Amino acid sequence: MADELVAIGSDRLTAQIHPLGAELWSLRDAEGRDYMTDADPAFWSGHAPLLFPVVGSLVDDRLVVEGKAYSLPRHGFARRSLFTCVEQGADHVRFHLADSDETRAVYPFAFTLDMTFRVEGWRLAMTATVGNPGDRPLPFSFGYHPAFAWPLPGGADKAAHKLVFAQDEPQPIRRVSRDAGLLLPQAEATPVKGRELALDEALFRADAVIWTELAGRSLSYGAPGGTWLDIDFPDMPMLGLWQVPGARYICIEPWQGHADPEGFTGEFVEKPGIVTLAPGASRDFRMDVTVRVS
Repeated sequence: MADELVAIGSDRLTAQIHPLGAELWSLRDAEGRDYMTDADPAFWSGHAPLLFPVVGSLVDDRLVVEGKAYSLPRHGFARRSLFTCVEQGADHVRFHLADSDETRAVYPFAFTLDMTFRVEGWRLAMTATVGNPGDRPLPFSFGYHPAFAWPLPGGADKAAHKLVFAQDEPQPIRRVSRDAGLLLPQAEATPVKGRELALDEALFRADAVIWTELAGRSLSYGAPGGTWLDIDFPDMPMLGLWQVPGARYICIEPWQGHADPEGFTGEFVEKPGIVTLAPGASRDFRMDVTVRVS
């Protein structure tokens, strides 16, 4: 059935994906411990939406193409679109989405979006492939939005969890406006100390923590003496962290693109973070999550 979760796995991990949004819902080990959010609706009922063809908010939800305005909500439409399962095996599955009359009414471009999940031992490999089957350039952004358990299973205290980046990340962070979700012009000093960021709910009282220019393309999330997740995102230069304070998850979000800067009035193709595909071209966006158990 189109609305049933699709399960794939190895002898170590099982992933469940919902065809609505091709959204990862769970990542469990052989003992049944889930490394994803509990999706408590008191905080946020999402799991891992895919952000396409925009990441974040547009000014007044307006996407302007060749002078014509279209209405496109925050994070785009992929997360609310039903994907077709086009390939499935015991350890992998591929979902497909293409433009339609409905998508062209809000985003006037031909596109394909294929989302492949593969479980290999302790690793979940995810690849989004955006293609341009049309006859004109395709501008878009793409992002992952997975919510991982905080604390992770394994017994470590929530307060001990941290991110360890692949290299020093001294550059400032950015924030978005609370109501409109637009990128604010001022930068803030980074909370990262060298390569480490101690996770604290206070970080998110002003909404997401955003790096528009990340130095590295990988990080580890976990706590000393507990479980760790090694997260690689070689194709995306930006990163967002987010949660609702009090919730039992942390969103670790590699992005290509971000919200409109506050006051942006340009064409969509001029939006910071947009990439453009030539007709007939495609581009991959990979994210791998490897579980390290203590």
